[in-house]
Amino acid sequence: MRSIWISRAGPPSVLEVREERTKTPKPGEVRVAVHAAGLNFAEVMARQGLYPDCPPLPCVVGYEVAGVVDAIGEGASRFKEGDRVAALTRFGGHTTSLCVPENHCFAIPDAMTFEEGAALPVNYLTAYHMLFQIFRLRAGEHVLIHMAAGGVGTAALQLCATVPDVVTYGTASARKHAYVKSHGCTHAIDYRSKDYEEEVRRLVGERGVDLVLDALGGRDWKKGYSLLRSSGMLIAFGFANMNVGGRKNLFHIAKQITGVPLYTPIKLMDTNRAIAGVNLGHLWHEIEMLREQGDALIALYNEGKIKPHIDRVFSYDDAADAHEYLESGQNVGKVILVP
Repeated sequence: MRSIWISRAGPPSVLEVREERTKTPKPGEVRVAVHAAGLNFAEVMARQGLYPDCPPLPCVVGYEVAGVVDAIGEGASRFKEGDRVAALTRFGGHTTSLCVPENHCFAIPDAMTFEEGAALPVNYLTAYHMLFQIFRLRAGEHVLIHMAAGGVGTAALQLCATVPDVVTYGTASARKHAYVKSHGCTHAIDYRSKDYEEEVRRLVGERGVDLVLDALGGRDWKKGYSLLRSSGMLIAFGFANMNVGGRKNLFHIAKQITGVPLYTPIKLMDTNRAIAGVNLGHLWHEIEMLREQGDALIALYNEGKIKPHIDRVFSYDDAADAHEYLESGQNVGKVILVP
Protein backbone atom coordinates (compact mmCIF):
# COMPACT_ATOMS: atom_id res chain seq x y z
CA MET A 1 0.00 0.00 0.00
CA ARG A 2 1.06 3.61 -0.59
CA SER A 3 0.25 6.46 1.79
CA ILE A 4 0.81 10.22 1.94
CA TRP A 5 2.81 11.03 5.06
CA ILE A 6 3.25 14.39 6.77
CA SER A 7 6.92 14.00 7.67
CA ARG A 8 7.00 17.15 9.82
CA ALA A 9 5.14 20.42 10.19
CA GLY A 10 5.87 22.80 7.36
CA PRO A 11 5.11 23.74 3.75
CA PRO A 12 3.59 21.31 1.22
CA SER A 13 7.05 19.98 0.40
CA VAL A 14 7.11 18.05 3.72
CA LEU A 15 4.62 15.54 2.27
CA GLU A 16 6.04 12.16 1.29
CA VAL A 17 4.48 9.13 -0.42
CA ARG A 18 5.72 5.98 1.31
CA GLU A 19 5.15 2.29 0.71
CA GLU A 20 3.96 0.09 3.58
CA ARG A 21 2.75 -3.43 4.13
CA THR A 22 -0.96 -3.86 3.43
CA LYS A 23 -2.94 -4.50 6.62
CA THR A 24 -5.45 -7.23 7.43
CA PRO A 25 -8.85 -6.12 8.76
CA LYS A 26 -9.50 -6.77 12.44
CA PRO A 27 -12.78 -8.22 13.76
CA GLY A 28 -15.64 -5.93 12.84
CA GLU A 29 -13.62 -4.16 10.15
CA VAL A 30 -13.61 -4.15 6.36
CA ARG A 31 -10.68 -3.30 4.14
CA VAL A 32 -11.30 -0.75 1.40
CA ALA A 33 -9.23 -0.49 -1.76
CA VAL A 34 -9.21 3.30 -1.95
CA HIS A 35 -10.04 4.83 -5.33
CA ALA A 36 -10.38 8.44 -4.10
CA ALA A 37 -9.78 10.40 -0.90
CA GLY A 38 -11.00 13.83 0.10
CA LEU A 39 -8.68 16.68 1.03
CA ASN A 40 -10.00 19.09 3.66
CA PHE A 41 -8.73 22.29 5.22
CA ALA A 42 -8.25 20.45 8.51
CA GLU A 43 -5.61 18.27 6.86
CA VAL A 44 -3.86 21.32 5.42
CA MET A 45 -3.77 22.84 8.91
CA ALA A 46 -2.45 19.53 10.28
CA ARG A 47 0.46 19.78 7.87
CA GLN A 48 1.06 23.35 9.02
CA GLY A 49 1.14 22.21 12.65
CA LEU A 50 -2.07 24.12 13.45
CA TYR A 51 -4.58 21.29 13.89
CA PRO A 52 -4.86 20.20 17.54
CA ASP A 53 -6.48 16.82 16.73
CA CYS A 54 -3.65 15.74 14.42
CA PRO A 55 -1.78 12.60 15.56
CA PRO A 56 1.90 13.01 16.48
CA LEU A 57 4.05 13.60 13.41
CA PRO A 58 5.02 11.87 11.20
CA CYS A 59 1.53 10.63 10.39
CA VAL A 60 -1.04 9.95 7.69
CA VAL A 61 -4.18 12.09 7.78
CA GLY A 62 -7.40 11.91 5.79
CA TYR A 63 -10.99 11.77 7.05
CA GLU A 64 -12.85 10.34 4.04
CA VAL A 65 -12.40 7.84 1.23
CA ALA A 66 -14.38 5.98 -1.40
CA GLY A 67 -13.50 2.65 -2.93
CA VAL A 68 -14.26 -1.06 -3.07
CA VAL A 69 -14.38 -3.52 -0.17
CA ASP A 70 -11.68 -6.14 -0.82
CA ALA A 71 -11.48 -7.98 2.53
CA ILE A 72 -13.84 -8.69 5.43
CA GLY A 73 -12.83 -8.98 9.06
CA GLU A 74 -14.27 -11.63 11.38
CA GLY A 75 -17.82 -10.81 12.43
CA ALA A 76 -18.33 -8.03 9.89
CA SER A 77 -21.57 -8.59 7.99
CA ARG A 78 -22.84 -5.28 6.56
CA PHE A 79 -20.81 -5.54 3.34
CA LYS A 80 -19.31 -8.12 1.00
CA GLU A 81 -16.22 -8.05 -1.17
CA GLY A 82 -16.79 -5.92 -4.27
CA ASP A 83 -19.22 -3.50 -2.63
CA ARG A 84 -18.74 0.17 -3.48
CA VAL A 85 -18.54 2.27 -0.31
CA ALA A 86 -17.65 5.64 1.13
CA ALA A 87 -16.05 5.66 4.56
CA LEU A 88 -15.33 8.03 7.42
CA THR A 89 -12.02 7.53 9.14
CA ARG A 90 -10.39 9.46 11.95
CA PHE A 91 -7.14 9.92 10.03
CA GLY A 92 -5.25 7.50 7.82
CA GLY A 93 -7.45 8.00 4.75
CA HIS A 94 -4.75 9.28 2.40
CA THR A 95 -3.71 5.79 1.46
CA THR A 96 -4.43 3.09 -1.11
CA SER A 97 -5.70 0.46 1.35
CA LEU A 98 -7.67 1.24 4.48
CA CYS A 99 -9.05 -0.94 7.27
CA VAL A 100 -12.03 0.70 8.93
CA PRO A 101 -14.91 -0.41 11.20
CA GLU A 102 -17.77 -1.54 9.00
CA ASN A 103 -20.20 0.86 10.68
CA HIS A 104 -18.03 3.76 9.46
CA CYS A 105 -18.95 2.86 5.86
CA PHE A 106 -22.07 3.39 3.79
CA ALA A 107 -22.90 2.03 0.37
CA ILE A 108 -22.73 4.38 -2.59
CA PRO A 109 -24.86 3.95 -5.71
CA ASP A 110 -23.41 2.84 -9.04
CA ALA A 111 -24.23 6.23 -10.53
CA MET A 112 -21.94 7.98 -8.02
CA THR A 113 -18.29 8.23 -9.02
CA PHE A 114 -15.62 7.41 -6.47
CA GLU A 115 -14.53 11.05 -6.58
CA GLU A 116 -18.07 12.11 -5.66
CA GLY A 117 -18.18 9.43 -2.98
CA ALA A 118 -15.01 10.77 -1.39
CA ALA A 119 -16.45 14.30 -1.48
CA LEU A 120 -19.60 13.32 0.39
CA PRO A 121 -18.68 12.25 3.95
CA VAL A 122 -16.96 15.26 5.56
CA ASN A 123 -18.39 18.23 3.66
CA TYR A 124 -21.95 17.04 3.23
CA LEU A 125 -22.24 15.41 6.65
CA THR A 126 -20.93 18.60 8.28
CA ALA A 127 -23.42 20.75 6.36
CA TYR A 128 -26.33 18.35 6.92
CA HIS A 129 -25.56 18.03 10.64
CA MET A 130 -25.47 21.82 11.08
CA LEU A 131 -28.58 22.57 9.05
CA PHE A 132 -30.87 19.74 10.12
CA GLN A 133 -29.55 18.22 13.35
CA ILE A 134 -28.30 21.29 15.21
CA PHE A 135 -30.43 24.09 13.72
CA ARG A 136 -33.36 22.29 11.99
CA LEU A 137 -33.74 24.64 9.03
CA ARG A 138 -37.30 25.65 8.10
CA ALA A 139 -38.94 27.22 5.05
CA GLY A 140 -38.37 30.93 4.53
CA GLU A 141 -35.35 31.30 6.83
CA HIS A 142 -32.22 33.34 6.06
CA VAL A 143 -28.76 31.75 6.20
CA LEU A 144 -25.30 33.35 5.99
CA ILE A 145 -22.69 30.90 4.70
CA HIS A 146 -19.02 31.84 4.88
CA MET A 147 -16.55 30.35 2.37
CA ALA A 148 -19.58 29.56 0.24
CA ALA A 149 -17.52 28.32 -2.71
CA GLY A 150 -15.66 25.70 -0.65
CA GLY A 151 -16.63 22.09 -0.02
CA VAL A 152 -18.87 22.66 3.02
CA GLY A 153 -20.18 25.90 1.52
CA THR A 154 -21.25 24.14 -1.67
CA ALA A 155 -22.91 21.36 0.31
CA ALA A 156 -24.73 23.88 2.53
CA LEU A 157 -26.04 25.83 -0.48
CA GLN A 158 -27.34 22.68 -2.14
CA LEU A 159 -28.97 21.46 1.07
CA CYS A 160 -30.57 24.87 1.76
CA ALA A 161 -32.12 24.64 -1.71
CA THR A 162 -33.99 21.50 -0.61
CA VAL A 163 -36.06 23.62 1.81
CA PRO A 164 -38.64 26.00 0.26
CA ASP A 165 -37.93 29.73 0.12
CA VAL A 166 -34.68 29.70 2.12
CA VAL A 167 -32.63 32.84 1.41
CA THR A 168 -28.85 32.38 1.40
CA TYR A 169 -26.03 34.91 1.67
CA GLY A 170 -22.67 33.51 0.62
CA THR A 171 -19.27 35.15 1.07
CA ALA A 172 -16.86 34.44 -1.77
CA SER A 173 -14.40 36.32 -3.96
CA ALA A 174 -15.93 37.98 -7.01
CA ARG A 175 -14.57 35.41 -9.45
CA LYS A 176 -16.50 32.68 -7.60
CA HIS A 177 -19.89 34.42 -7.63
CA ALA A 178 -21.17 32.68 -10.75
CA TYR A 179 -20.26 29.36 -9.15
CA VAL A 180 -22.03 29.94 -5.83
CA LYS A 181 -25.12 31.29 -7.61
CA SER A 182 -25.20 28.15 -9.76
CA HIS A 183 -25.47 26.13 -6.54
CA GLY A 184 -28.36 28.15 -5.17
CA CYS A 185 -26.83 31.20 -3.47
CA THR A 186 -29.39 34.02 -3.37
CA HIS A 187 -26.94 36.83 -2.57
CA ALA A 188 -23.23 36.44 -3.32
CA ILE A 189 -21.06 38.89 -1.35
CA ASP A 190 -17.48 39.77 -2.31
CA TYR A 191 -15.79 39.93 1.09
CA ARG A 192 -12.67 41.44 -0.50
CA SER A 193 -14.35 44.59 -1.80
CA LYS A 194 -17.18 44.98 0.73
CA ASP A 195 -17.68 44.70 4.44
CA TYR A 196 -19.88 41.60 4.45
CA GLU A 197 -21.43 42.60 7.78
CA GLU A 198 -22.65 45.89 6.33
CA GLU A 199 -23.78 44.21 3.11
CA VAL A 200 -25.83 41.57 4.91
CA ARG A 201 -27.45 44.27 7.05
CA ARG A 202 -28.33 46.20 3.89
CA LEU A 203 -29.87 43.13 2.28
CA VAL A 204 -31.72 41.64 5.24
CA GLY A 205 -32.67 44.86 7.01
CA GLU A 206 -33.69 44.90 10.66
CA ARG A 207 -34.86 41.32 10.47
CA GLY A 208 -31.44 39.75 10.82
CA VAL A 209 -30.46 36.26 9.69
CA ASP A 210 -31.65 33.05 11.29
CA LEU A 211 -28.40 31.13 10.93
CA VAL A 212 -24.70 31.85 10.39
CA LEU A 213 -22.38 29.02 9.33
CA ASP A 214 -18.90 30.24 10.19
CA ALA A 215 -15.62 28.43 9.54
CA LEU A 216 -13.60 31.65 9.78
CA GLY A 217 -13.32 32.15 13.53
CA GLY A 218 -11.92 34.95 15.68
CA ARG A 219 -13.56 38.34 15.26
CA ASP A 220 -15.80 36.99 12.50
CA TRP A 221 -17.72 35.03 15.13
CA LYS A 222 -18.53 38.34 16.82
CA LYS A 223 -19.69 39.83 13.51
CA GLY A 224 -21.86 36.82 12.75
CA TYR A 225 -23.47 36.90 16.17
CA SER A 226 -24.34 40.57 15.71
CA LEU A 227 -26.21 39.72 12.48
CA LEU A 228 -28.56 37.21 14.12
CA ARG A 229 -32.20 37.89 14.67
CA SER A 230 -33.79 36.96 17.97
CA SER A 231 -33.88 33.13 18.11
CA GLY A 232 -31.03 33.00 15.57
CA MET A 233 -28.00 30.75 15.87
CA LEU A 234 -24.32 30.95 14.96
CA ILE A 235 -22.60 27.62 14.32
CA ALA A 236 -18.80 27.61 14.46
CA PHE A 237 -17.23 24.75 12.53
CA GLY A 238 -13.69 25.84 11.74
CA PHE A 239 -10.97 28.44 12.30
CA ALA A 240 -9.68 29.25 8.81
CA ASN A 241 -8.43 32.62 10.02
CA MET A 242 -5.58 30.74 11.69
CA ASN A 243 -4.11 30.15 8.24
CA VAL A 244 -1.61 32.76 7.11
CA GLY A 245 0.07 31.79 3.88
CA GLY A 246 0.93 28.23 4.83
CA ARG A 247 3.23 28.97 7.75
CA LYS A 248 2.88 28.85 11.52
CA ASN A 249 2.86 32.41 12.83
CA LEU A 250 2.54 32.52 16.61
CA PHE A 251 1.80 36.24 16.70
CA HIS A 252 -1.02 35.81 14.17
CA ILE A 253 -2.40 32.82 16.10
CA ALA A 254 -2.37 34.76 19.37
CA LYS A 255 -4.12 37.69 17.68
CA GLN A 256 -6.85 35.43 16.33
CA ILE A 257 -7.38 33.69 19.67
CA THR A 258 -7.65 36.97 21.56
CA GLY A 259 -10.26 38.04 19.03
CA VAL A 260 -12.59 35.18 19.96
CA PRO A 261 -15.70 36.67 21.63
CA LEU A 262 -16.82 35.35 25.01
CA TYR A 263 -20.52 34.85 25.66
CA THR A 264 -22.03 33.92 29.00
CA PRO A 265 -25.38 32.14 29.41
CA ILE A 266 -26.74 35.46 30.71
CA LYS A 267 -25.66 37.21 27.50
CA LEU A 268 -27.27 34.50 25.37
CA MET A 269 -30.44 34.67 27.42
CA ASP A 270 -30.65 38.46 27.21
CA THR A 271 -30.15 38.51 23.43
CA ASN A 272 -32.30 35.43 22.69
CA ARG A 273 -29.56 34.04 20.45
CA ALA A 274 -27.65 30.78 20.38
CA ILE A 275 -24.14 29.58 19.62
CA ALA A 276 -23.25 26.01 18.70
CA GLY A 277 -20.13 24.24 17.54
CA VAL A 278 -19.59 21.33 15.15
CA ASN A 279 -16.47 19.21 14.77
CA LEU A 280 -17.22 16.06 12.80
CA GLY A 281 -14.00 14.48 14.04
CA HIS A 282 -15.39 14.56 17.59
CA LEU A 283 -18.62 12.74 16.68
CA TRP A 284 -17.20 9.24 16.31
CA HIS A 285 -19.12 8.15 19.42
CA GLU A 286 -22.30 9.07 17.47
CA ILE A 287 -21.43 7.01 14.41
CA GLU A 288 -24.95 5.58 14.02
CA MET A 289 -26.34 9.11 13.88
CA LEU A 290 -23.78 9.96 11.20
CA ARG A 291 -24.69 6.80 9.28
CA GLU A 292 -28.35 7.85 9.30
CA GLN A 293 -27.38 11.26 7.99
CA GLY A 294 -25.18 9.61 5.35
CA ASP A 295 -28.11 7.49 4.21
CA ALA A 296 -30.25 10.65 3.97
CA LEU A 297 -27.59 12.29 1.81
CA ILE A 298 -27.45 9.26 -0.49
CA ALA A 299 -31.23 9.49 -0.87
CA LEU A 300 -30.96 13.18 -1.79
CA TYR A 301 -28.23 12.31 -4.32
CA ASN A 302 -30.42 9.63 -5.88
CA GLU A 303 -33.26 12.17 -6.12
CA GLY A 304 -30.95 14.59 -7.96
CA LYS A 305 -31.18 17.22 -5.20
CA ILE A 306 -27.47 17.26 -4.29
CA LYS A 307 -24.35 16.52 -6.29
CA PRO A 308 -20.76 17.05 -5.08
CA HIS A 309 -18.81 19.44 -7.28
CA ILE A 310 -15.29 18.16 -7.92
CA ASP A 311 -13.01 21.09 -8.62
CA ARG A 312 -9.70 19.32 -9.20
CA VAL A 313 -8.29 15.83 -8.84
CA PHE A 314 -4.63 15.34 -7.89
CA SER A 315 -2.63 12.14 -7.80
CA TYR A 316 -1.02 11.08 -4.54
CA ASP A 317 2.35 11.94 -6.06
CA ASP A 318 1.09 15.51 -6.54
CA ALA A 319 -0.30 15.85 -3.01
CA ALA A 320 1.91 18.88 -2.34
CA ASP A 321 0.29 20.69 -5.26
CA ALA A 322 -3.16 19.76 -3.91
CA HIS A 323 -2.32 21.20 -0.49
CA GLU A 324 -0.99 24.40 -2.01
CA TYR A 325 -4.07 24.74 -4.22
CA LEU A 326 -6.50 24.32 -1.32
CA GLU A 327 -4.72 26.53 1.21
CA SER A 328 -4.39 29.35 -1.34
CA GLY A 329 -8.19 29.43 -1.67
CA GLN A 330 -8.26 28.75 -5.41
CA ASN A 331 -10.78 25.91 -5.21
CA VAL A 332 -14.49 25.98 -5.85
CA GLY A 333 -16.01 22.84 -4.40
CA LYS A 334 -13.97 19.78 -3.55
CA VAL A 335 -10.33 18.83 -4.02
CA ILE A 336 -9.76 15.09 -4.39
CA LEU A 337 -6.68 12.86 -4.17
CA VAL A 338 -6.47 9.65 -6.21
CA PRO A 339 -3.83 6.89 -6.06
